[in-house]
Amino acid sequence: MSTILEVAVVGAHLSGLPLNGEITRLGGVLLRATSTEPCYRLYCLPGGPPPRPGLLRVAPGEGHAIAVEVWAIPTGQVGALLAAIPAPLGLGTLRLADGTTPKGFLVEPEGLRGAEEISRFGGWRAFLAARADSPAA
Repeated sequence: MSTILEVAVVGAHLSGLPLNGEITRLGGVLLRATSTEPCYRLYCLPGGPPPRPGLLRVAPGEGHAIAVEVWAIPTGQVGALLAAIPAPLGLGTLRLADGTTPKGFLVEPEGLRGAEEISRFGGWRAFLAARADSPAA
Protein backbone atom coordinates (compact mmCIF):
# COMPACT_ATOMS: atom_id res chain seq x y z
CA MET A 1 0.00 0.00 0.00
CA SER A 2 1.46 3.36 -1.01
CA THR A 3 1.53 6.25 1.41
CA ILE A 4 -0.35 9.44 0.70
CA LEU A 5 -0.06 13.12 1.43
CA GLU A 6 -3.25 15.04 2.15
CA VAL A 7 -3.39 18.18 0.00
CA ALA A 8 -6.08 20.84 0.37
CA VAL A 9 -7.13 22.65 -2.80
CA VAL A 10 -9.04 25.92 -2.90
CA GLY A 11 -9.51 26.92 -6.53
CA ALA A 12 -9.05 25.65 -10.07
CA HIS A 13 -8.00 22.20 -8.73
CA LEU A 14 -11.42 21.64 -7.09
CA SER A 15 -13.59 18.81 -8.44
CA GLY A 16 -14.98 19.65 -11.86
CA LEU A 17 -12.87 22.77 -12.35
CA PRO A 18 -10.23 23.29 -15.10
CA LEU A 19 -7.11 22.07 -13.23
CA ASN A 20 -8.66 19.14 -11.35
CA GLY A 21 -7.19 16.77 -13.94
CA GLU A 22 -3.71 17.66 -12.67
CA ILE A 23 -4.70 16.09 -9.34
CA THR A 24 -6.55 13.06 -10.71
CA ARG A 25 -3.79 12.21 -13.23
CA LEU A 26 -1.42 11.90 -10.26
CA GLY A 27 -3.75 9.34 -8.69
CA GLY A 28 -5.41 11.85 -6.38
CA VAL A 29 -8.55 10.75 -4.57
CA LEU A 30 -11.02 13.15 -2.99
CA LEU A 31 -11.20 12.57 0.77
CA ARG A 32 -13.51 15.32 2.03
CA ALA A 33 -14.85 18.82 1.60
CA THR A 34 -14.41 21.16 4.57
CA SER A 35 -13.23 24.68 5.26
CA THR A 36 -10.23 26.39 6.74
CA GLU A 37 -10.16 27.87 10.19
CA PRO A 38 -11.26 31.54 9.98
CA CYS A 39 -7.70 32.82 9.64
CA TYR A 40 -7.37 33.12 5.85
CA ARG A 41 -8.12 35.61 3.12
CA LEU A 42 -8.91 34.55 -0.43
CA TYR A 43 -7.92 36.54 -3.51
CA CYS A 44 -8.54 36.32 -7.24
CA LEU A 45 -5.06 36.68 -8.71
CA PRO A 46 -4.36 38.70 -11.85
CA GLY A 47 -3.62 36.72 -14.99
CA GLY A 48 -4.89 33.40 -16.25
CA PRO A 49 -6.68 31.71 -17.84
CA PRO A 50 -7.91 29.92 -15.93
CA PRO A 51 -8.58 32.43 -13.15
CA ARG A 52 -6.62 31.42 -10.07
CA PRO A 53 -7.17 32.05 -6.40
CA GLY A 54 -4.59 32.84 -3.78
CA LEU A 55 -5.10 31.82 -0.15
CA LEU A 56 -3.20 33.80 2.48
CA ARG A 57 -3.05 33.07 6.20
CA VAL A 58 -3.65 36.13 8.38
CA ALA A 59 -3.80 36.92 12.09
CA PRO A 60 -6.62 35.43 14.17
CA GLY A 61 -9.72 37.59 13.94
CA GLU A 62 -8.70 39.07 10.59
CA GLY A 63 -9.71 36.24 8.29
CA HIS A 64 -12.53 34.05 7.06
CA ALA A 65 -13.29 30.34 6.81
CA ILE A 66 -12.72 29.33 3.18
CA ALA A 67 -14.14 26.22 1.50
CA VAL A 68 -11.56 23.59 0.49
CA GLU A 69 -11.36 20.01 -0.74
CA VAL A 70 -8.81 17.62 0.71
CA TRP A 71 -7.26 15.15 -1.72
CA ALA A 72 -5.03 12.12 -1.07
CA ILE A 73 -2.01 12.28 -3.37
CA PRO A 74 0.41 9.31 -3.52
CA THR A 75 3.67 10.55 -1.98
CA GLY A 76 5.58 9.37 -5.06
CA GLN A 77 3.60 11.91 -7.12
CA VAL A 78 4.04 14.94 -4.87
CA GLY A 79 7.17 16.10 -6.73
CA ALA A 80 5.19 16.22 -9.98
CA LEU A 81 2.52 18.27 -8.23
CA LEU A 82 5.09 20.71 -6.85
CA ALA A 83 6.76 21.08 -10.25
CA ALA A 84 3.41 22.08 -11.79
CA ILE A 85 2.65 24.89 -9.30
CA PRO A 86 3.44 28.30 -10.82
CA ALA A 87 4.61 31.28 -8.80
CA PRO A 88 3.32 33.03 -6.73
CA LEU A 89 1.63 29.85 -5.46
CA GLY A 90 3.20 27.11 -3.37
CA LEU A 91 2.37 24.43 -0.84
CA GLY A 92 2.30 25.08 2.90
CA THR A 93 0.48 23.77 5.94
CA LEU A 94 -3.18 24.78 6.27
CA ARG A 95 -5.31 24.86 9.41
CA LEU A 96 -8.72 23.33 8.76
CA ALA A 97 -11.98 23.60 10.67
CA ASP A 98 -11.98 19.82 11.21
CA GLY A 99 -8.75 20.12 13.22
CA THR A 100 -6.47 18.66 10.55
CA THR A 101 -3.38 20.35 9.11
CA PRO A 102 -2.84 19.07 5.56
CA LYS A 103 -0.54 20.64 3.03
CA GLY A 104 -2.34 23.05 0.75
CA PHE A 105 -2.07 25.79 -1.82
CA LEU A 106 -1.00 29.20 -0.48
CA VAL A 107 0.01 32.44 -2.16
CA GLU A 108 3.12 34.51 -1.50
CA PRO A 109 2.17 38.00 -0.27
CA GLU A 110 4.02 39.64 -3.18
CA GLY A 111 1.72 37.76 -5.56
CA LEU A 112 -1.27 39.75 -4.30
CA ARG A 113 -0.28 42.90 -6.19
CA GLY A 114 -3.29 43.69 -8.38
CA ALA A 115 -5.39 40.88 -6.86
CA GLU A 116 -9.01 41.26 -5.78
CA GLU A 117 -9.90 40.11 -2.26
CA ILE A 118 -12.85 37.73 -2.49
CA SER A 119 -12.95 36.30 1.06
CA ARG A 120 -16.54 37.47 1.54
CA PHE A 121 -17.72 34.71 -0.82
CA GLY A 122 -16.36 31.98 1.48
CA GLY A 123 -14.79 30.01 -1.36
CA TRP A 124 -13.78 29.88 -4.98
CA ARG A 125 -16.95 28.19 -6.28
CA ALA A 126 -19.17 30.83 -4.65
CA PHE A 127 -17.00 33.57 -6.15
CA LEU A 128 -17.22 32.02 -9.63
CA ALA A 129 -21.01 31.65 -9.29
CA ALA A 130 -21.42 35.28 -8.20
CA ARG A 131 -19.21 36.45 -11.04
CA ALA A 132 -21.24 34.43 -13.56
CA ASP A 133 -24.44 36.02 -12.23
CA SER A 134 -23.00 39.54 -12.40
CA PRO A 135 -24.13 41.77 -15.30
CA ALA A 136 -20.47 42.67 -15.86
CA ALA A 137 -19.43 39.01 -16.28
